[in-house]
Amino acid sequence: MINSSKEVASNYVNVGVGKCNLPAGKAIVLGILAGMFIGLAGLGATTAAVSIKLASVAKFVGACIFPAGLIMVVIAGSELFTGNCLLIIPVLEKKATIGGMLRNWLLVYFGNFIGGLIVAAGAVFSHQVSLFDNGMAVSVISTAVAKCSMPFGDALIKGIFCNFLVCIAVWLGMAAKDAAGKVLGIFWPIMLFVLCGFEHSVANMYYIGAGLFANGIDAYAEAAAAAGIDTAALTWGNFFAANLLPVTIGNIIGGFMVGIAYWFANLREK
Repeated sequence: MINSSKEVASNYVNVGVGKCNLPAGKAIVLGILAGMFIGLAGLGATTAAVSIKLASVAKFVGACIFPAGLIMVVIAGSELFTGNCLLIIPVLEKKATIGGMLRNWLLVYFGNFIGGLIVAAGAVFSHQVSLFDNGMAVSVISTAVAKCSMPFGDALIKGIFCNFLVCIAVWLGMAAKDAAGKVLGIFWPIMLFVLCGFEHSVANMYYIGAGLFANGIDAYAEAAAAAGIDTAALTWGNFFAANLLPVTIGNIIGGFMVGIAYWFANLREK
């Protein structure tokens, strides 16, 4: 048995009100945890993918590992900006305010950013990325360069599709009544977004952060240069302006698509 879509929508109203009322300190700490969970999932996905020579298989394996991040967020309990785009539901129900939603986003996004950078720094400065003869460092830098070089429109659209799937994963997780059901519900939409190459703002806090840190270490930068990677686009400015900005806007739109549709279908008064 699972919760119906209407039950999920009703339950999320109460959940969302609680999120909007979280004390600032708790919201930030729970945001840091979520950022670390997503970052560790990204680190694990990259480690597995780099160890596989066939690119198509490597991408699929990485996509199958990455859902561990949202599974930890949901089951262990933490605050993830992208999932919290569903806060539009209690706002539309007039149980929460736009100000409360924006406050939650700001605090959680800040926490997610710290968490993602903690994992990025840990992976680079512990020399985790030196695996496979610095092959992992090359992959980390290459991924970050690609994300910082993406056209604004591409990043925006990929952000929309990404968070549409992330919020569907959250929805399926809330529909399940046991841990196994939550894991299965969350896995498939997240695997799809990674396999399709969509853009997740919190994941990118780790991916681009790791690329920036790795590019600052001579051995890793030299390995990337030897592999023919031009790192000119890999800057902190492009991290924020060329990637996080369009991807975050896209993530909000994608989350709103899910939240508004299910609010309209299940909760809106005739």
